[in-house]
Amino acid sequence: MVRVVVLISGSGSNLRAFLDGCAAGTIPAEVVAVGADVDASGLDHARHYGIPTFVEQFARGDDRDEWGKRLADTVASFDPDLVILSGFMRLVPPVFVHRFAPMLLNTHPAYLPEFPGAHAVRDAFEAGVPETGASVIVVDDGVDTGPILAQRRVLIREDDTEQTLHDRIKVVERELLADVVRDIANREHAIEEN
Repeated sequence: MVRVVVLISGSGSNLRAFLDGCAAGTIPAEVVAVGADVDASGLDHARHYGIPTFVEQFARGDDRDEWGKRLADTVASFDPDLVILSGFMRLVPPVFVHRFAPMLLNTHPAYLPEFPGAHAVRDAFEAGVPETGASVIVVDDGVDTGPILAQRRVLIREDDTEQTLHDRIKVVERELLADVVRDIANREHAIEEN
């Protein structure tokens, strides 16, 4: 069983699906804590399952590296095997990345290296491309530049809106993340540092 800390920033819909999968036994992981950089509504999903939560806010004027060290110390206090950024909308500094890599994963709503960054769904939608996708990567010091562990294409339909497209991408993100964590737990997926 893999011990996991999940970091979020928003409603945590992907987190909820992950927690449900753990509870159902389809994902061989134990989420030992869920953290956020703001008082995110998604923390309620963890509370529903009795999982500890924490908020490590990045306040205006904070030193980014100091915040990263505080966040890393808090995450490390739960002794995770794996840290997952799932809708965590703040770049973690190198001091955080180096503490947990390569066991630091991120889900991303695009077929990387296409459309990196915080607005991947909107960027793909506005570019008028016929398809985008979802990816699970190892976090590195870049913006969505780490090694790709899994990805799948998602077609953009003529009647899609940015929201309907994002909703369909989230389903694929959840499936990919569950597959990657399952493979890590079963030692079928070795993650190596660059």
